[in-house]
Parts: sequence; C-alpha cells; structure tokens
Amino acid sequence: MRNISDIIEQYLKGILQESSEGTIEIQRNDLAEKFSCVPSQINYVISTRFTLEKGYLVESKRGGGGYIRIQRIELPKHTALHHHLHHSIGNLIDQTVAEGLIYQLEESRFLTMREACLMRAAISRECLNVKLPYRDELRARIMKAMLVSLLGK
Repeated sequence: MRNISDIIEQYLKGILQESSEGTIEIQRNDLAEKFSCVPSQINYVISTRFTLEKGYLVESKRGGGGYIRIQRIELPKHTALHHHLHHSIGNLIDQTVAEGLIYQLEESRFLTMREACLMRAAISRECLNVKLPYRDELRARIMKAMLVSLLGK
C-alpha cells in the first residue's frame, strides 16, 4: 500500500504530464483538502520529491492569493546531454546530487529502471568506502564512465 506522500507525488506528476507547458500552479490548501492531509504534508512532498536535482523548478508565493508553481525542466537531447552531464558532474559529485541526476535521467527515460538501480549501487557511499573528498571524486569518475557507456548507444 502506498503512503499519502507517494499518492500526492503521483497526482502532481500526472497533472504535470498533462500540462502542455510542463508547468502547473497549485494552491497548497486546496491540495491538502483534496487529499485530507495537512498543508505541511504538501510542503514535504514538494520539497523532497520536486527538487532541482530531480529536474523540477519550484516557485512558491505565500499569502491569500498564494500558489506553488512546479515546472519540469527537460534534459537536453543527446549531443547536448553529454556536455550537460559532464558540466553537472564536474570533478566531484556527492551522493545526493548523483542520485538526483540518476533519477532525472530515469524519469526522462534516458536510463532504464535496472540501469538506474545499478548506477545507484555503484556510487553509494557504502560501496565507495574511502574518505572524502576522494569518495566524491571517485563517484564523479564512475558516473561519467557509466553514463558515457550507457548514453553512447
């Protein structure tokens, strides 16, 4: 059984996908009422599941006419993708940012679920059992090598 956060996330992704502009504006209180939860639950879902690392831009305006705007950021296509990834990863990448990038690539269907799982396992801090900053440098090298191999198809 899915929890309320998963349900809210899927709902928001569904209406984002239906949006012709790739942008939605929602009222926090209306959404909380729809799912019979507190507004802070909506904040939690948006702040943890709709991050820049995962390919979303979130803008929030509080107050009476307040809203939350969520915009899906599309990854560039193949040729630009290699440059984008090289720039995004750089020489060091921490686990949170790396996992966010993998998530974004999986959501954009550049990676299969299996490929994404393998990548997450390979770049985990448990697997890369060396001290910082060497771990982040090693993770960046592994990420680049795996992505060049997978996306070079």
